Amino acid sequence: MSDPDKREGQGSPNTTVVTKARPKTKKPSMYRVLMLNDDYTPMEFVVHVLERFFGKNHEDAVQIMLHVHQRGVGVCGVFTYEIAETKVNQVMELARQHQHPLQCTIEKDGSE
Repeated sequence: MSDPDKREGQGSPNTTVVTKARPKTKKPSMYRVLMLNDDYTPMEFVVHVLERFFGKNHEDAVQIMLHVHQRGVGVCGVFTYEIAETKVNQVMELARQHQHPLQCTIEKDGSE
């Protein structure tokens, strides 16, 4: 018979498993891009902006435009802060280039 003390260390070296704790990632805050009504920007331009920068189909763009026209403000979409800010800047730049007073802004989405 073999000695149990001698077998213990043979063939099975002591191993340690190191686990790395993953930090919990938090979902980014979301922001609504709001379009404000004015009496000068053509409705067709607003529809074009909604289709171009917010990926809306023509029917949805018309509905949002009418909502903005009738209620004074409407939501174009909900995005992370950086994307929302970029979209606002794109809309404002295009409106400026076409000499329209169209205004767009962002606000934190309260539905989180």
